[in-house]
Amino acid sequence: MTYPVKQNKTIHRDWSPFSKQLVAAGYVNPRQMQEALLESRQSGKSLVSVLQGMTGKMIPSALLAELKKQQFFELKLLHGVQSVDLTLDSLPMAPIHGLIDTLIPHQICQDYELLPLSKTETPPLSVMVAMVNPGDLRAQEQIVRQLEKFGNPAVIRRVVTKEGFQRVLNDYLRRFQSQKLPRVTEKLVVDIYSDLASLDDLPFSLPEEDGELMTTGTDGNDAPIINLVSNILIQALQEEASDIHVEPQEESLRIRFRKDGVLQQAFDPFPKQIIPAVITRFKILANLDIAERRHPQDGRIRQKYQGKKVDFRVNTLPSRFGEKVCLRILRTESTQLGLDQLITDFHTLGKVRQMARHPYGLILVSGPTGSGKSTTLYSILAEHNHPGVNISTVEDPIEYFLPGITQVQVIREKQMDFASILRAFMRQDPDIILVGETRDLETAKTAIEASLTGHLVLTTIHGNDAASSITRLDEMGVEPFLLSSSLIGVCAQRLIRRVCPECRIPYQPTSQELGRFGLSLSRDGSVVFYRAKSLSNDEIQLAHGDGGLCPHCLGTGYKGRWGVYEVMPITERIQSAITQRATGDRMKEIAVEEGMITLLTYSLNLVKEGLTTLEEVERVTFADSGLEMELKAKRLNSYTCQVCQADLRQEWYDCPFCTTPRALVVS
Repeated sequence: MTYPVKQNKTIHRDWSPFSKQLVAAGYVNPRQMQEALLESRQSGKSLVSVLQGMTGKMIPSALLAELKKQQFFELKLLHGVQSVDLTLDSLPMAPIHGLIDTLIPHQICQDYELLPLSKTETPPLSVMVAMVNPGDLRAQEQIVRQLEKFGNPAVIRRVVTKEGFQRVLNDYLRRFQSQKLPRVTEKLVVDIYSDLASLDDLPFSLPEEDGELMTTGTDGNDAPIINLVSNILIQALQEEASDIHVEPQEESLRIRFRKDGVLQQAFDPFPKQIIPAVITRFKILANLDIAERRHPQDGRIRQKYQGKKVDFRVNTLPSRFGEKVCLRILRTESTQLGLDQLITDFHTLGKVRQMARHPYGLILVSGPTGSGKSTTLYSILAEHNHPGVNISTVEDPIEYFLPGITQVQVIREKQMDFASILRAFMRQDPDIILVGETRDLETAKTAIEASLTGHLVLTTIHGNDAASSITRLDEMGVEPFLLSSSLIGVCAQRLIRRVCPECRIPYQPTSQELGRFGLSLSRDGSVVFYRAKSLSNDEIQLAHGDGGLCPHCLGTGYKGRWGVYEVMPITERIQSAITQRATGDRMKEIAVEEGMITLLTYSLNLVKEGLTTLEEVERVTFADSGLEMELKAKRLNSYTCQVCQADLRQEWYDCPFCTTPRALVVS
């Protein structure tokens, strides 16, 4: 549906021309634009990213070009200097990379948001510098100070957008890391192996908590092991990884990152001689016992990176060839996500919000580790976080910081576990309680008691789907009558990779391929299916050298993830099934008959919208047992036209394909 210009009487006069053009073109309606502008101002995100996340559609390139043109015109008027577009794919990066660190160190470029673009080789000497804020006097002083040794050349300032600056700097840092790490590895083999004879003599130092994580080992006195470990952590942050796996092998040390839910090789294998030193360094950073190698240990690394706090949750595990270290990356800044940005289906979103409006009761969110359960719960809290509501959370660990709520960390060594903290909450007059995880009977019973005494309790549980989460509580020993009277609903979820919108490949799957998922070819061909353009490591290197690598996904074919949801409100039929201790399959069958969208159906809807691929559905949700149930429910509620054999869902309408009046029979 489009919105003609003459209908846009609600467009605000203070909107930019770009905003007005988007509404006039029908990309969004006026209400959505107003919400996007407000969120962009509050969260600091660009309006383009907010709009694309809200609609799930890419903004037309013609409108983006108009936005860029407008931005550069405004920057020129604001700062009184010419503008430069650093987001162009045709922009040569090599000359800029050569000037960074030779003219102005990259740490100064990062701190003051500036980049050297070019310099003259003959008099009069001059250097062109791109700046996000050309009027920053401190930045200007730093530029002059750094250029003194080069004969005080004249400085020609240019203004750039923050997105353009960050793109060039990130590209430089990626190249710098890839060039630096192999040299560090070689140095480790030569210089460090002889130091491993005595751990006490290793030049390790324990960093202060909340210390700044340097982008590389810039201090020449730092041990190469320290530089190497720092580079591994920073590379993971730059690539937006969620986990780091440090895995000793028989002949090497393997480092892998989990990005968008999939493990990928991060570097070429390191020599096995450095395994003890690297593992020890990680254990020192996490404040673990370096002498203990026979038992698993848990720790935490807290650092600052680019001005933001980052936590690494660390676990060590003895293995055949040495201790394996796994680090979960927790970015501990306030979440600005809303439920409408996580849940794309309108009806599913409405069910979740309706469940969260209950004044008391229990809401379960289930799914495997790393499926986004905490993000969903905090998005619910964010929508209810105002001065009139008392919100308390108990977590292990605290993954998000949300201002205005009370957050408590579990400390088992001091007898502060989930159940004991929950009991303390009951004397703190809470309205909403979040329990990080329900994993034992005591925590489950305490949470249910809280939900029955006038509190809304949100918690997570490990389960394959919504129905199995209920049977999981039954297996813990929770009485069915307590569960049926306290439970409001269950939300199961997964994360599925988003196919890259820039390089995705349209194709038409065969009827056999679609039949595996219970789909059929559309009658009008309006549904377009996409396949990811995923490249191997060798193909990525080749495409990178030729300049043909997709700048959005860097050859992986996917960028970002979507939430996949299965929401089961507790109805009278499901309450009765819980009381009778029905199986999970029976409860799921009832929920599907009452209109529940399963994980598989939700993910297939994302495929139909062009947001993911059938390969991702098979990887993440195809094992969902609801397919057969849904097809059965569809058969029970479908009707067939006697004339054209069209499949329909309503028996009281005329056939829309051949207009036969009420010629429908139960199939």
